[in-house]
Amino acid sequence: MNSHVLRSVVLVMLIGAVTLVCTDGVVAQTCPELIGRWPYGPATAVAIDGNTAYLGSGTVLLVLDVSTPATPLLLGEIVLPDVVRGVAVEGNHAYVALGDSGLRVVDVSILAAPVGVGDIDTPGFANDVTVDSNHAYVADGSSGLRVISISNPASPTQVGFLDTASDALGVAVAGDLVYVADGYGGLVIISVANPALPTTEGALDTSGYARDLVIVGSIAYLADGTSGLRVISVANPALPSELGSVATFSARGVAVDGTLAFVADSYGAFKQIDVTDPTTPTIVGSVSMSSSCDAVVAAGGLAWVVDDAGGLVIVDGSVSGSPTVVGDYPTAGYSISVSVVAGLAYVGVYPGALRVFDVTAPSAPVELFSTQALDSVLQVVVSGWYAYLPVLSHGLEIFELVVPTAPIHVGSINTPGQARGVAVVGNLAYVADGDSGLRVLDISTPATPFELGSVATPGTAYGVVIDGDYAYVADHDEGLRVIDVSVPGSPSEVASVSIPDNVYSVALAGDYAFVTASHEGVRVIDISVPTAPLEIGSFDTGTMNANDIVVVGDRAYVANGAFGLLVLDVSTPGAPIEVGSYDTVGNAEEVFLDNGIIIVADDNAGLAFFDGCNDIIFGDGFEALGTMAWTTTQP
Repeated sequence: MNSHVLRSVVLVMLIGAVTLVCTDGVVAQTCPELIGRWPYGPATAVAIDGNTAYLGSGTVLLVLDVSTPATPLLLGEIVLPDVVRGVAVEGNHAYVALGDSGLRVVDVSILAAPVGVGDIDTPGFANDVTVDSNHAYVADGSSGLRVISISNPASPTQVGFLDTASDALGVAVAGDLVYVADGYGGLVIISVANPALPTTEGALDTSGYARDLVIVGSIAYLADGTSGLRVISVANPALPSELGSVATFSARGVAVDGTLAFVADSYGAFKQIDVTDPTTPTIVGSVSMSSSCDAVVAAGGLAWVVDDAGGLVIVDGSVSGSPTVVGDYPTAGYSISVSVVAGLAYVGVYPGALRVFDVTAPSAPVELFSTQALDSVLQVVVSGWYAYLPVLSHGLEIFELVVPTAPIHVGSINTPGQARGVAVVGNLAYVADGDSGLRVLDISTPATPFELGSVATPGTAYGVVIDGDYAYVADHDEGLRVIDVSVPGSPSEVASVSIPDNVYSVALAGDYAFVTASHEGVRVIDISVPTAPLEIGSFDTGTMNANDIVVVGDRAYVANGAFGLLVLDVSTPGAPIEVGSYDTVGNAEEVFLDNGIIIVADDNAGLAFFDGCNDIIFGDGFEALGTMAWTTTQP
């Protein structure tokens, strides 16, 4: 998921503890240096072994006691180098597919203290894994099937492979045959009688995008994306043939228990399907989930459902037509926005939540509190004793921070568009409201905010910053808009700059606006004359989603989507130069700089903390949480 958000950048420094550090010349290659992570994220995969569940949460493998399904209990966990994509358990070991990081073997003989014992980096993207007694079979994306010897779990070794036609996403094994859900290639059946030389036994090109499968006897049940559930006879592996199918929203995972199939149907929820007659599978029940239903396994008469941002949901599906939720285990969701004040990080989450962390020791951040928000929190701006959250379809939500570690909802206003960004100046909040342009709100009484004025923009307002009498709006496909807000009740556009791509965020530094755009990277705009802005330079970030930017002194910090964190030297604004980068585990959504520490909201991989490449402090102080602070714009 991507959220392209913008916020007013704040550097918080405790009075009496301010250190000014000046740097000259080239930044060392260790800039930026990773110093800490909070690695939790959405639910990604699950495996069940008796009374134990192994659940992926971001880059963490959680070990849960599920002997009482209504109340799963955490037994242990292990932080892994990449997001968990698939899990299989054999004996005392869990085998974890880790996307770009291949396969990791974890010793789970002591459930409270799992430990990594071996790994192998596969050439593709490890989406899924299944095991038998001697081998692990990895669905490795564009690199097909990888056969890994696990006779020595501490030293897994590839012994064979077979490239498939599309993207190997799901895998199952039965005897000497491995079955692969191969994306647009449908079902592929591979003989591993000789593990060193796998060969294609048969295939069936389905009409959808094959993501997952399970084998029961001579039948393969295939989750085929928007083509739903396909029921396929594999009695003759050389000539698999479809027996029946049933349409669903977007089938992503499948499991079978007796005559019932369970489908993880993305945003179409959990489906219970009667497969008594394989030629006429029929949907007989469903359960709504809080987000995307992405995977499911059947064990102990229950369906164990991976609900993406919602966590693990346990469904009793044993009675046809009456599936019932009997338990759950929430996971962290997607970290998509962050703001730091006085050693506390306020993190916006999809789906709607606000989390509070103690980050005084960034190498070991500690979660202190979590509370629900009205919708996904696309930005967090702290001003005074309040936090202001644009919450997409529910407008602006306001939390009181009298107890900074325990925010309390005090007010909200539902704007007509999709609130994506906010800037706060005094008693006014300026909301970038999607297709409803810029809304100016009176927040003098936080419990009852009201609208003073608005102005339509031609695009979709994603973010906003304020400088004096002007608002600068990142307007997605309509570039940068300059709005005169000297009369808050009657804002009006006075200028614009066309950007040849979708604009996501804008930051100000002196006479310059720095804009991030999808394919166009960072664009630099001279705004010394706000009514006549002029583009003077750019930098190609090499990604489709340069999501956010912070500029402090002569450094720009870019949340560069799938490419992580990018640091630019902007001492010559018209010619930015890269001085450092770090490919984070997740998808860098937002960046914040606090007291020399860079914090990245890393989407499905939690938070990442870096030692900054510069520490620059300005003197235009104001108060937040009773602490003096500085904006990144020089007075």
